[in-house]
Amino acid sequence: MKNQKRHARHVLGEGAIMKTNTWRLLVVHLVCSVVTATASIPNIAKHFGTKGRYEEVNPHLLEDILAVNTSVLRPPSPRCRPVHLTAIIRHGTRYPTSVIFKEMRKMYQAVKRASYGKESWVREIQTHWQMWYTEEMDGQLAQKGVDDHKHLAIRLSKLFPSLLSEENLRGGLIGFTSSSKHRCINSTLAFMGGLTQLWNVQDFIITPSTVFSPRHCHADQRFRLDVNDALMKYFEHCNKFVEEVVRNPSALTEVDKFKEGPEMRKVREKIADQLRLSYEDITSDMADAALNLCAYELAIKTLNSPWCMLFDQHDAQVVEYANDLRQFWKRGYGYDINRKSSCILFHDVFSRLDKTADEVRSGQRVSEVATIQVGHGETLLPLYTLLGFFQDHHAPTSSNYANQIGRAFRTSEVLPYAANLLLALYDCGAGDLRLQPLVNEKPVAFPGLAEQTGTMPLYQDVKDHYKELIQGCDFETECELFNRTRVM
Repeated sequence: MKNQKRHARHVLGEGAIMKTNTWRLLVVHLVCSVVTATASIPNIAKHFGTKGRYEEVNPHLLEDILAVNTSVLRPPSPRCRPVHLTAIIRHGTRYPTSVIFKEMRKMYQAVKRASYGKESWVREIQTHWQMWYTEEMDGQLAQKGVDDHKHLAIRLSKLFPSLLSEENLRGGLIGFTSSSKHRCINSTLAFMGGLTQLWNVQDFIITPSTVFSPRHCHADQRFRLDVNDALMKYFEHCNKFVEEVVRNPSALTEVDKFKEGPEMRKVREKIADQLRLSYEDITSDMADAALNLCAYELAIKTLNSPWCMLFDQHDAQVVEYANDLRQFWKRGYGYDINRKSSCILFHDVFSRLDKTADEVRSGQRVSEVATIQVGHGETLLPLYTLLGFFQDHHAPTSSNYANQIGRAFRTSEVLPYAANLLLALYDCGAGDLRLQPLVNEKPVAFPGLAEQTGTMPLYQDVKDHYKELIQGCDFETECELFNRTRVM
């Protein structure tokens, strides 16, 4: 009960406002505020890939959704102060897309056809569970997704109070960029709403909405919101990537092989046995859909769904691996153009950091203390890859599943809903500028720099480390199709 009361004091809503010297936290007393913390969580929840909750990556948030450990930021000197924050964030929890829904419906119909057996979960789905998702919801932001970004905004304002402050917001020193996709716009508005609620700002108008159109959403004109698909959906504008990967039927050969391989076959056969159906009735895509049904019920409804009973830990790991294979070959290290497609975002980030560094060195006021950029998992993953994060010694393939259990490239860990890459620039005086990267609010080291510099290297060392990309990673050049014939 003590933990429940503490959690209730920190949930967004109507309530009293606590003020401290650096930030003011909106506190609410809700009778049902402890549902998330006390709900039964399926033991396979850590294997949901890109459909996973942010709380599975940061379990302490189940206890207190606004918990922040400021001690994780350890500047090398007490003189160091943050002068700029760039946050690149995936949208919050969403409903399934229509493509996913079609496979979910096939799986549901298969269960409806199943014979009654000893598995109680089969009878529960057949007699009580309803297909609550409709195609009209196609990828829309769920209320949980609104909360994801509201809570993230408050946590980041506590982690960087001198940057994400009411004064800076009113002064126009915080910029917002979003993909044009409705779930990204609504997530951005929710982030704005979290900041204004935190400070009890009444004169800003923010209407984050789960209504199924961005036309119903409204942000106060004093927010600098730039809807920029060229930047946040760059993957759609890279012709070479589109032709050689997205439209290339052979690009995902390893994924197709694994889906027909022995590991996935055992999972499909186990599902069919439980339902007393023929093995041909259950496809790999349907097995994936069943895991998605479990994931969405938890993420959107906070339910331990009967669909979760279909999988044990090993089954979920196999389906998770199939999804990671797809992400690896379609968005990650599988093809060089995957990472090079993010050159435009890479340069956008470093040009802003350079501008801030110049302003600090010349004694000018920093013109943009924080930049919040909201996009997609497809926005983050190629950039992670370009920077060298989460790279294993051996690439995942259709034949080395057993050796990949401890892989670094796990989207369940790095790409849940509301996943984020934070880059915090610090001024430590006398021209000593340092850059701290964080992934999902946890400090990490730039690959290749950790041994020499730790997690907060000199900004110049970071630039030297990525010198080739800074000088040579040109989006237009990398994405140009010299050979217009589709690669087969």
